[in-house]
Amino acid sequence: MSPKEVIALAKAKDVKIVDLKFSDIHGSWQHFSIPVAELSEGLFENGLGFDGSSIRGWKAVEASDMLVMPDSSTAWVDPFVEATTLSLVCDIEDPITREPYDRSPRGVAKKAEEYLRSTGIADTAYFGPEAEFFVFDDVRYNVTSNESFYAVDSAEGEWNTGKEEFPNLGHKIRHKEGYLPAPPADRLMDLRNEMVLTMMELGLKIEAQHHEVSTGGQCEIDLRYDTMLRMGDMMMTYKYVVKNVAHRFGKSATFMPKPIYGDNGSGMHTHQSLWKDGKPLMAGDGYANLSQEGLWYIGGLLKHAPALCAICNPTNNSYKRLVPGYEAPVILSYSARNRSAICRIPTYSSAPGAIRVEFRCPDPSANPYLAFSALMMAGLDGIENEIDPGEPMHRNLYDLPPEESSELPCLPDSLRLSLEALRNDHEFLLKGDVFTTDFINNYLEMKMGEYDAIRLRPHPYEYSMYYDI
Repeated sequence: MSPKEVIALAKAKDVKIVDLKFSDIHGSWQHFSIPVAELSEGLFENGLGFDGSSIRGWKAVEASDMLVMPDSSTAWVDPFVEATTLSLVCDIEDPITREPYDRSPRGVAKKAEEYLRSTGIADTAYFGPEAEFFVFDDVRYNVTSNESFYAVDSAEGEWNTGKEEFPNLGHKIRHKEGYLPAPPADRLMDLRNEMVLTMMELGLKIEAQHHEVSTGGQCEIDLRYDTMLRMGDMMMTYKYVVKNVAHRFGKSATFMPKPIYGDNGSGMHTHQSLWKDGKPLMAGDGYANLSQEGLWYIGGLLKHAPALCAICNPTNNSYKRLVPGYEAPVILSYSARNRSAICRIPTYSSAPGAIRVEFRCPDPSANPYLAFSALMMAGLDGIENEIDPGEPMHRNLYDLPPEESSELPCLPDSLRLSLEALRNDHEFLLKGDVFTTDFINNYLEMKMGEYDAIRLRPHPYEYSMYYDI
């Protein structure tokens, strides 16, 4: 929609409030609201000022003035607010230079799309993430200097088979057996349907929804692929809808990658393809119907995978999911169909438009704008430098004997190691000023603070292991 059309929509829907949303570096929406009387075409041209120093990882207090610039194409009426509220996703600009703020994640994605077109390799990048999440009935946690605990619960969790539920009707899901069970074992069908219907009302295109592998309420809703920036906006909306619908149902949804020990964590397998002049660039007559460019794109992903983890798996908790045996591949390899490879080429269809690469290690704690941009930049680097991905791997990499698996290159097993990889390998992200040196240095500092926050605190399980030493 144009600004005029947004204003007309606001009048037609009798909107009272306009909500301005933007993403921080961590991938959380920040927002503030204005009366609808302030909605004008000038708002889209001139923006509104706010204090950028209060946003995590942004401007210092001595240079805190910033502008939010609403994007009229993102307008929708918020279904979760009592007063009729129009939602607009915003970009961030410096009020003096009027240049895009280089620490704004949405701005990074916009620059990534501009860089793609400037290379002449392709003009469009499509992304299709498969984001998983957990829905809990109860969540409790606390951390003090002398105490630390967490406790989550789900009515369908295997641990509740002996619980007094007055009556307990059974139908609990065993560990690692939650993939596609029908109700009554799947207790979240109505919840996911409500999420899907709400997303569709807001313009998101949904392909499927289902229960996922883990006990304890793990779910997945699949979005139909779209362009990079649009998919970043859609993923932010996706998370907003999932959390708010769960809250309406008296439940709590989380995109934390590994909230439950001993079962599958939540991933965000990310399908990617490049197109030029309306034609798929990755389709060809090579391995798994890939073009040479498609293979080089994989080469770039594999070469830069350790550094990509710092952005695509950006939390300490992410590395509790990236362990062998839980459908989260860690060995740097590629293959058609093989889900134990970090790069998979889906073979559901051989139609040229369906040929794509699936990168399977990201998780939904990632900021989608940053993750998609980094993945595309790595793939482009592979094409520009003709990086050979080597031979495909067709064996089940989860079951390799230790003497074989130890010889294969793997992803980092901690946030610290992934940050070290990013520190040593980020030149590919700086092309076209998509990511800047300031962004990378600031990101590394923020994330090392998160690593230290965990490193410095005793873990409850350490008492079980070491108290009697």
